[in-house]
Amino acid sequence: MESSPAAQPSPPIEIDRPVAQTLPVVLASPHSGRAYPTDFLSQTHLEMAVLRRAEDAYVDDLFALAAKSGVPMLKALYPRSFVDANREAYEVDPAMFDGALPGHANTRSPRVAAGLGCLPRVAFDGQPLYRRRLPVAELERRLAWYYRPYHAALRRLIDETLERFGHCVLVDCHSMPSNSPVGLGGKGGRVDFVLGDNHGAACAPALIGLAEGWLRVRGYRAVRNQPYAGGFTTQHYGAPGRSVHVLQVEINRALYMDEAAMRPHAGFAALSRHLAEFVEDVGHATLGHSAFAAE
Repeated sequence: MESSPAAQPSPPIEIDRPVAQTLPVVLASPHSGRAYPTDFLSQTHLEMAVLRRAEDAYVDDLFALAAKSGVPMLKALYPRSFVDANREAYEVDPAMFDGALPGHANTRSPRVAAGLGCLPRVAFDGQPLYRRRLPVAELERRLAWYYRPYHAALRRLIDETLERFGHCVLVDCHSMPSNSPVGLGGKGGRVDFVLGDNHGAACAPALIGLAEGWLRVRGYRAVRNQPYAGGFTTQHYGAPGRSVHVLQVEINRALYMDEAAMRPHAGFAALSRHLAEFVEDVGHATLGHSAFAAE
């Protein structure tokens, strides 16, 4: 389950494919990569322990059983702090770069303002990632070699699933810190899952209803869209009218890992089994369901 964080990912993505895809589901994990390119490590003053806090750690491993149940899973092997595949391609802070960005760059989004663009400016704790400004050519290199292969693969998986089943359910897999406000949950207690559908725009209401009901029956506390309604993947690919339904799933890390030690704990295996059942049951429920056909 562990991998060397200093290794250069080659290729930058991996697709776990079943022998035969039996369900209209695609899994995607854009933030669980933990292969840190050596050139990136030379550009930052931060220690690995700080860099790794930005990962959706082990989410790819959590869904590994689900990926064996007849659905493909796409994984970014590079870390989120290097390139964030769940952002618009040119959603970046111009202050990070030497040279002019393309005119179509999105430099004013709330995520850029927070330092969390496609190439993040800050680590999870707000510390600047880089010792000095990057050349604009470095942005273009990372988009070409890391970002675009991820999205090209994701589009292929969606199209293949549409062709085979007539509709596609894309589950975008994420995790959240247990000590965040939503993880702690306030008076209502800990939130185990946040389900995001871009406030109803990314998938049929039946999908998030199925997911929420499934989790609650099994004792998990799930909420919708607060504070995670979905990022670029949910907003860009979710098209219920064209039979593409995207659901972002945020998992409280306390359910499966020791966050201080960055290691899975004893709850990991049970949660992994539940997630496999979740994918299988939700996938089967969409088959022949009129809510998932094109309008």
